[in-house]
Order: sequence, then C-alpha cells, then structure tokens
Amino acid sequence: MTESDGNGAAPTDGETHPTVGGVVLAAGLGSRFEAGNKLLEPFDGRPVVDHVVRTARASTVDATAVVVGHEAESVRAVVARPEVTVLHNDAYVQGQSRSVRRGIAFAQDRNWDAVVFLLGDMPLLRAPTVDRLVEAFREGDERIVAPCYRGCRGNPVLFGARWFGALSRLDGDRGGRDLLQNGRDVRLVDVDDAGILRDVDTRSDLRRYTDGRRDGRSNDG
Repeated sequence: MTESDGNGAAPTDGETHPTVGGVVLAAGLGSRFEAGNKLLEPFDGRPVVDHVVRTARASTVDATAVVVGHEAESVRAVVARPEVTVLHNDAYVQGQSRSVRRGIAFAQDRNWDAVVFLLGDMPLLRAPTVDRLVEAFREGDERIVAPCYRGCRGNPVLFGARWFGALSRLDGDRGGRDLLQNGRDVRLVDVDDAGILRDVDTRSDLRRYTDGRRDGRSNDG
C-alpha cells in the first residue's frame, strides 16, 4: 500500500497548511457484536467500515490510513485501495490504545501535524463533520478538537502533534478518552450530524440504523 499525496484538499493559492491525516481504527474484536465481524456487515449496500473509509477520503484530511488487526485480511480486502495506507496492529487484543499508538507512530513517521481518529464502526458519520474538525485545527487552535451534537460529544476526534507523546503511551481499551476528560484542553465543535454518536456495537444497532436509513431518518436526533 502507498500513502496518498492528499484528498484533493490542498490550497490553490500557493499557501501551505498544517498536514492533517485521518486514521480509521478497524482492528478491534467487536466482542459485543453477535456472530460475525461488525465492520464487515453490510450497511446500505457496503460493509460498515467501507462507509467510514469513504467518509475519510471525501473529507479534507490530507491522507488516510486504516489500522487493522482482528480478521485483518478480510478487513484489508474491503478497505484496500491505492490512496489508503493499511497498517497492521499485532497487539489488537490489548485494546484500542494499541491501534491509536500504531496510528500515532505512522503520523510521526509522515510528519503529520494532526490526526483525526475515526472509528471503523460509525457508518453514518458525514465528511463535512470531519472537515469542521480540520478547519478548527487549521485556525490555530492547539486543543483537542471533538464534535458535539445537541450537547453530546462524539467521534471522531482530532489530536494535534502536541498530544502525540501522550497518545503513544496509552494502554488498555480507552483510546484517547483519558485526554478528553480534561475539558480545558478540548474544543467542542457543534455539528448537525447525529452520526457522531452512532457506533455499531450490536446487531440491534445495525438493524436500527438500517431501518432509519430506509425511513429517511438515519441522521436525525
């Protein structure tokens, strides 16, 4: 796999901007999902994780990577494309933090200025929501940037390079949530996207979101 040169979002006026990459976390066991890998389940005609990768690619992030682990080859077959880098997390059974650390190591190797971590089980997330996080960072705000829908914080979350050291030392299954607990270090960006709160944990979640999509209410409150 090769890393993309960008998502078509480079400035056209000759100015440079901070490099922001998107990392899709798609390595977990998904143990709450009954009989199967939730990331590979069909949703609106495509696997759940494929929706998330497409959202990342449609956004203004400069490059996209996907961290795989559990059933890695099957997930890789879904997400692999020339403009996406696939990263393997050998320690995925130790929790989400290991996927975060894998993504951070890649970001540091590529000299990214920030990373947006997208969860691979959130197929309703919209690309403009990712764009809002990137925009907030490029405005010069060095805080962690997270989306907020009707007063509720959700995912994805953007971390600038100042947080890479702390993220590279994470352990367990909490990802970057411990860093989010300190409110003064977090900028919440209001978005009109209920998809930031809707992850697929169980088959009932998947059925509910599928039914909502059919009814035209999949991204309503």
